[in-house]
Amino acid sequence: MSKHDEDPTPNGELVLQTLALPKDTNSNGDIFGGWLLSQMDLGGAIAAREVARGRVTTVAIGSMGFLRPVPVGSTVSCYCEVTEIGRASVKTLVEVWVKQYDKSDQQKVTEGEFVYVAIDDSGRTRPVPSQR
Repeated sequence: MSKHDEDPTPNGELVLQTLALPKDTNSNGDIFGGWLLSQMDLGGAIAAREVARGRVTTVAIGSMGFLRPVPVGSTVSCYCEVTEIGRASVKTLVEVWVKQYDKSDQQKVTEGEFVYVAIDDSGRTRPVPSQR
């Protein structure tokens, strides 16, 4: 069996799942890319907060390409993999997969790299705790 015959599967851990609603659509009836980006940012922040053991803030977002539109009513799932832990930063790769209620398979929609910095209650950068 070739790699193309295999069912693709998400990488990382499921960190966020939501429903694509009509209020989040553009004039063509597809979900706004900006809405999808915000879901990815939330998902990445959930993973980064676990690693940082506290408050984080987004400092960078890498390039993204959208593979297909997201139809209204789809279940949107964000999968996250922590790819790098720095002194005060956490880098994640977030993949978005969608499943339409009338279909059995998930399809990948996009992926992006998100970088978060750990901050204290005053909003100042703080070290990420050791990962032992």
